[in-house]
Amino acid sequence: MEDKSKNREKGSFGEKLAAKGLIKKGYEIIEFNFCKKGGEIDIIAKKDDVYVFVEVKLRKSLYAGVPCEAVDAAKQKRIIETALKYIAEKNLYDYAVRFDVIEILDLDKIYMRHIENAFWRQ
Repeated sequence: MEDKSKNREKGSFGEKLAAKGLIKKGYEIIEFNFCKKGGEIDIIAKKDDVYVFVEVKLRKSLYAGVPCEAVDAAKQKRIIETALKYIAEKNLYDYAVRFDVIEILDLDKIYMRHIENAFWRQ
C-alpha cells in the first residue's frame, strides 16, 4: 500500500507543478483527476475556447526513458475514451479539444516540457 501512496503523492506533486505552468501560460484549470471506469485524466484545462486534456508524467531519472514515452498507444486510447465521456457528460460537443502531455523531470533541478497536440484519435 505504501507504493500506491508514494505514487499518488508523486503524481499530485507533478500535477500541481503542471497546473502552475499552465496557469502561467494563460490556461484555466477546470478539473483535476477526472475519473471514469477505465481511465483518468490528470488535468482538464481550457484556453481560447479549446478544452485541453492533459496527461502529466513525472520521473526522477531517465533510467526508463523520457516521461512522455510512458504515454503509449494504450494509454492514449484510455485518455481519449475518458475524454469522450467527459465531453458527453458536460455536453461540450461544440468545443475544440486537444490532448497534451506535460513531462517533468525531477533531477537536481526541475525540468518541465509541455507537448501540445501530443496525440489524437486515429
